[in-house]
Amino acid sequence: MGMKWRNWASSSAPLAVVLLAATGCTSTPDTEAEPTDASSASRAPSASVARVCAKPAAGPAKAPAGAVTVDPGVVGDLAEKTKSSPPGTTFWLRPGKHRLEPDRYAQVITKKGNRYLGAPGAVLDGGKKNNYAFSGTAPDVTIRYLTVQRFVAPPDEGVVNHDMADGWVIEHAKIQYNSGGGLMGGARQQVRASCLRNNGQYGMNAYKTGDSIRDLVVEDNEIVGNNTDDWERKKPGCGCTGGIKFWAVNGAEIRGNWVHDNRGAGLWADNNNNDFLIEDNLLEANAGAALMYETSYNAVIRKNTIRRNNWVEGRKYAERGDNFPYATIYVSEAGGEPRIRARTDKIEIYRNVLENNWNGITLWENADRFCNSPANTSTGYCTLLVKDTKRCAKPAIATAPLYADCRWKTQRVDIHDNQFLLDTSVVKCTDTCARMAVLSNYGTYPDWSPYKGKRVAEAITHKQHNRWHDNVYRGPWNFTPVDTDQKLDSGQWQGTPYRQDAGSTFAPRAGG
Repeated sequence: MGMKWRNWASSSAPLAVVLLAATGCTSTPDTEAEPTDASSASRAPSASVARVCAKPAAGPAKAPAGAVTVDPGVVGDLAEKTKSSPPGTTFWLRPGKHRLEPDRYAQVITKKGNRYLGAPGAVLDGGKKNNYAFSGTAPDVTIRYLTVQRFVAPPDEGVVNHDMADGWVIEHAKIQYNSGGGLMGGARQQVRASCLRNNGQYGMNAYKTGDSIRDLVVEDNEIVGNNTDDWERKKPGCGCTGGIKFWAVNGAEIRGNWVHDNRGAGLWADNNNNDFLIEDNLLEANAGAALMYETSYNAVIRKNTIRRNNWVEGRKYAERGDNFPYATIYVSEAGGEPRIRARTDKIEIYRNVLENNWNGITLWENADRFCNSPANTSTGYCTLLVKDTKRCAKPAIATAPLYADCRWKTQRVDIHDNQFLLDTSVVKCTDTCARMAVLSNYGTYPDWSPYKGKRVAEAITHKQHNRWHDNVYRGPWNFTPVDTDQKLDSGQWQGTPYRQDAGSTFAPRAGG
């Protein structure tokens, strides 16, 4: 995990207070009530994005034919009936608050093909006593129309699909007010039209122990207010937060989601992810970046609306005098790689609208981060091009092919046909919040590194086919190539030696 910039929102105030203040609102919603979120209500999502936390779909009012009825008046009824029923059983949870036995490890251990359907008002409540709701390695489990809340999973673990089983379908569910991750990931998992709200660490932790996750679908969900426990304050530099965190996911479609008001990043793909399609999402008012794509490969990021992100994090670092271009879309040691099979061999970022965020897009590559380097915070991991990490050592790493293949490279990033709109009077900033960047640090570490000096900075800026073109800029945008000391205007950015943003248009004001 990790990158140059960490320590997400360190304010001691609750996230809702921080973000509402940042957007000019003064009321704060009750964190365990139906949302009356003033900041969200003032900027309703577009019709194509589901607002499912406030208006969830209702489940069946009567038990489907053949279903086993679960009684909220009997403590542990759901777990016991799951245990005594064969695989493939459908369970209908009656209206009311369902509870497990008051034991830390009491949980519903699923069986293959089970289906759990909630009636209107059905809630599975952990009472802040149970760690996990649904667990086990059984595949092809379905959970629909059910609220799952107040479970206390440990950090980096999840409440629903705790054991990362494959083929689960979660639809029209509310997973909220839990510690840890509300939901874990598995191969072929589909998460649709659900509310992942106010969970202590992640809305979803798309991670599978010892394996990659293939073919993940996250569609038409509302992902809001997660990381309520502020893990970067508890464990600085952990890189362990986000509305959703993706780890080693191969093939993902992330579309139509409303990702907002999360503490830290909205969506964060970290470590050897590949083949992502991120489209038609509304990403707004997240304290940190809207989207981070880190040490990963091959993605299409298109037709998203991205607004009012990174106000908390960007402002915090600027006020400290840190001149790193903390970005709203942050591509860190990630790029296109034709040798890895995917729907594209680039990172394509196009037809997005970025409005009133703190900074735009930063392409970053840490010169000291590569396989076997102590600076590689994804400890023990190597690129997808090198199976044996031990090969990345002197003297072999200094020559082809390992010189290239032992590091995650920010390369083949194509940024075009986007709108970058910034009104500094809205964001309440100077041109410090109006930056695009492609840069690296000066390589120094470890002593056997073949990437010392400006080698990586020159490569990411001039040699790795990273390109901006045909974009629209409104506002006082400036550009940072090579290193943080550079600050170019649009003419310098378009001129020699950078030759960026051919075909783009620039106006000094957002309304210009």
